[in-house]
Amino acid sequence: MDARHLDLLRELSDRGSISAVAAATHRTPSAVSQQLKTAQRELGAALVEPHGRGVRLTDAGRLLAAGGAEVAAALAEVQARWDAFRDSPAGTVSVAALPSGATFLFPALERALAGSGIDLRLTDADRAEDAYGALAADHDVVVGHSMTSVRPPGTAGLVVVPVVDEPIDVAMASSHPLACQDTVSAEDVAPHPWIGVPPGFPFDTVLQNVERATGARLDVRQRLLDNRLVEACVASGPYLAALPRFTTPTAGGLTLRPLTGVPAVRHLTALVRPDRARRLAVRRVLDAVVRAGADVAARHGVDRPP
Repeated sequence: MDARHLDLLRELSDRGSISAVAAATHRTPSAVSQQLKTAQRELGAALVEPHGRGVRLTDAGRLLAAGGAEVAAALAEVQARWDAFRDSPAGTVSVAALPSGATFLFPALERALAGSGIDLRLTDADRAEDAYGALAADHDVVVGHSMTSVRPPGTAGLVVVPVVDEPIDVAMASSHPLACQDTVSAEDVAPHPWIGVPPGFPFDTVLQNVERATGARLDVRQRLLDNRLVEACVASGPYLAALPRFTTPTAGGLTLRPLTGVPAVRHLTALVRPDRARRLAVRRVLDAVVRAGADVAARHGVDRPP
């Protein structure tokens, strides 16, 4: 049994298509298909079957893909022991994070790991809540977020490490009538126009919670992704928006107010493939991510997640 075939099946399980495997492994789709045929011939079983316009793993393919993950984890464990023996958690560690989380995480990681021998590769990635798990195929550590669970959807089979629970506040212009209140309720905010995010992105859950609590249909005038753009629109207009407490500036005419009576907290979590989680360098980066979450929570007086 060739370990390279197991790794190929694991990649297909993670990525879902031959073309995605080819792009990630710098091969042509025809070369990947040929390697799958070779694996099937040598193992004496059908490992993939037609599915739509592509292929999917058979039961035999899924069994061997799981074995490929186990082999990768075992190799990573040996590497981790070797790194610990040499006391050298060196190497490149790639980190992808949602932009608003990266704002406080990335500077903290740069400071914490300076001179450590770990080469950080940082990427900001704005995705729908259920899309962060897929990024773990290409990055050692992925920091995503969810409004509903510490384990976001789409992360089955990944190691999930809680980082911080961040309140989502209601943002408004400092001249807005609600700015004079210490907190706002769903009933307070329902009559006002909003700037929202596209459906599927976590902050939209806050608006849905307000609608469920009040029975009202919110007047969402625009749906924008970039928080800085949302802030600018809110600060200069009559709009409300759901924005994260830790990284939303309250200068320049912007005010944040806690929303009471409905769930308005997002869970930031680090997502890692099990084999990569065994690398000493990755564990050092994970430790730094968790410390950064603790630090920002302490600065804002927010309880840490369990």
